[in-house]
Amino acid sequence: MQKIAVFGGTFNPIHNGHLHIAGEFAKRLKADKVIFIPANIPPHKQAPDLAPAARRLKMCRMAAEENHIFQVSNIEIRRGGASYTSETLEQLKLIYPDAELFLLMGEDMFLTLEQWHDPQTIFRLATVCAAPRSSSKRSRLKSYASHLAEKGVRTFIEDISYLPVSSTIVREAVKAGRSISSLVPKKVERYILENRLYME
Repeated sequence: MQKIAVFGGTFNPIHNGHLHIAGEFAKRLKADKVIFIPANIPPHKQAPDLAPAARRLKMCRMAAEENHIFQVSNIEIRRGGASYTSETLEQLKLIYPDAELFLLMGEDMFLTLEQWHDPQTIFRLATVCAAPRSSSKRSRLKSYASHLAEKGVRTFIEDISYLPVSSTIVREAVKAGRSISSLVPKKVERYILENRLYME
């Protein structure tokens, strides 16, 4: 059975931390592919400085060139409106009916899973994967994973080294005129600067 890791997010912009976590999970899951899916409109958070969807998609595609199993889908952008993970997984299951789906996410998102739109569909269609940002958060994630397991939810919690980079850090660095060469892939850095993204 093919194993597909699904990594959704605003990717505003995609950065080395995203690529690191995706690569580590891919190795540990023995995934056949990792599909990055930039959201059209994120339902979970306010994003006043959100770059246009086409720009974020382009940056994801540039970043995905770094690993042969990384792919990018515009499935949520094509669908339009708010991007709900449950609907995305339903679409992916139609495209890959025989694949085992693994949903990758950060600790903050993982700890709010039951408050998401239609969480039961998510739990039915995918194994939910997360990594703690620090050793102090590990027990909290494990505890919540145990709580979900009691409800029949499949989870996969892994200790993966955390890179101290976020999309917010990247955007703030760009705005302040600081270098982002250590935060994002070279092509993404060039694209951001050439298109003057996040400068205002």
